[in-house]
Amino acid sequence: MEKAEISIILEKLFNTEDIKHDVEEAWQIQNSQVHLLVLLSEDLSWIRLLTPIATAAEAQSLLPQILEDNFNATQEVRYALNQNVLWGVFHHRLASLVAADLESAIASLQSLKEKGLSYSFNQLIEKQIIQIVKAAKAQGQSLEATYQTIDRFYQEGVMGGVDQDPAQREQFLAAWKMQLERLWSEVEV
Repeated sequence: MEKAEISIILEKLFNTEDIKHDVEEAWQIQNSQVHLLVLLSEDLSWIRLLTPIATAAEAQSLLPQILEDNFNATQEVRYALNQNVLWGVFHHRLASLVAADLESAIASLQSLKEKGLSYSFNQLIEKQIIQIVKAAKAQGQSLEATYQTIDRFYQEGVMGGVDQDPAQREQFLAAWKMQLERLWSEVEV
């Protein structure tokens, strides 16, 4: 891919007023949906696309899951930490990059940005629910008994606040019940 093609592709995907190209080797796209940096290496042999996802502090507790997501779920883009920011990143050798791959990488980065930390958080929560189901089944508990235990934990303040809004508490319990029902038959002990 030639450097001039990058501008053409960016102008195809974004409004021209959202694109800044003040430096020859860099583009910045910023609007209400995305903040994307497109950077070329000094020797113009590599391209790097970056979008900020969250602060490093916000991502800290999810880092093991985020690394697992890098391995299993992110496809051509990756998560990376730099300057106390969790970034979505795409690297590619410029000479072998084709327009379709650049467009796909931009779409993938936009998707990572849109999901924020929720995908990794949901993956982590699902693993924890699976562990609860395994433990309950190993103890011979039924699905209903497991749900009652979780309900009791909420009432005692172990899970959620004791002074939690009743409607919010019911919403959380309904979500727990749905996840337990969904995973109960899938989990083997």
